[in-house]
Amino acid sequence: MNQRAYLDAASAESLHPAAREMLLSAVDSGWADPVRLHHEGRTARLLLDNARAVLADAVGVRPDELFLTTSGTAAVHAGLTAITAARRRTGTAVVHSAVEHSAVLHTAGSAGVEVGVDPAGRVDLDAFTAAAREPGVAVAALQSANHEVGTRQPIEAAAEACGDVPLFVDASASIGHDVVPPGWSALAASAHKWGGPAGVGLLAVRKGTRIAPAWPMDEREDGLSPGFPDVPNTLAAAAALQARQAEAAELNKQHRAWIDELRHRIGSDVPDVEVVGDPDDRLPHILTFSCLYVDGEALVTALDADGFSVSSGSACTSSTLRPSHVLAAMGVLTHGNVRVSLGRSTTYADIDRFATVLPGIVRRIRAEVGL
Repeated sequence: MNQRAYLDAASAESLHPAAREMLLSAVDSGWADPVRLHHEGRTARLLLDNARAVLADAVGVRPDELFLTTSGTAAVHAGLTAITAARRRTGTAVVHSAVEHSAVLHTAGSAGVEVGVDPAGRVDLDAFTAAAREPGVAVAALQSANHEVGTRQPIEAAAEACGDVPLFVDASASIGHDVVPPGWSALAASAHKWGGPAGVGLLAVRKGTRIAPAWPMDEREDGLSPGFPDVPNTLAAAAALQARQAEAAELNKQHRAWIDELRHRIGSDVPDVEVVGDPDDRLPHILTFSCLYVDGEALVTALDADGFSVSSGSACTSSTLRPSHVLAAMGVLTHGNVRVSLGRSTTYADIDRFATVLPGIVRRIRAEVGL
């Protein structure tokens, strides 16, 4: 097999060197229960408070506005549920775009009010505004940028349009890669997306946004994330995010140029392909395309055998390889789709080789089914 190229950083980045260094140090000093009053507990509390301060600063909130969870999904569940419970006298409806992560869709459930998107994946702002202003709406949810196609959403305009209705933003795809516009009331993010360890999620809730946890509260994270906090991994997550933000300008410039090149080469060299998402107003590191007459699983498997790690299907439920609800909502080709996402270890050689070998792999798969 050729040298492998990991092109699925939007699912998870490898551990950042800064996170690895911090983790190795923190496991020896941050293992105690930070709510205890003894020396070891106070040491763990100091370390946890320091990590929270770093993460809060990176997200743009005060430390007492940031809650730690076990994942980005847990942050979405906790945040949306707690805001909805606190506003139950106003209503229970959750307005959301049709392209939200499955965590948002599952949490909204039957109370969800779906708003459509344009072919680039951007929400219909007028329809979103109208839906959010209907009576009985508890919260509106809009991702900062789409996790599958990279298209940014109009967060600032949506927040202003929502008025008194809180805007919940799933920023998991953006934090560490892009600036999240202001105006939101609550925000969720996940550390493994920026090179931190898995098992650390962030829930930021601005002061003035009422929350009421829908489960028995304990002394941990104001009841929003019950249980023993993982101090070493939280410290590693903070170190990774701080380091990633310091690298962001250079990496984003590099990734944007490489994705632009991939968009052009794939669109030119692969027949019957649809490159989706906004070509300009997007995250710098994500590209999704769909190939007509090609099975997505077969394409991912063939690329993997040639040394490329990519994703297909709905990016938030990829193990099922079901057609993407994001692409379906956009009205674009849903089968034979591939998401390429670049990380800090990606090289131009990876990009060049991918663009070179892809046309032949697609031709071979089509020939195998008689096309």
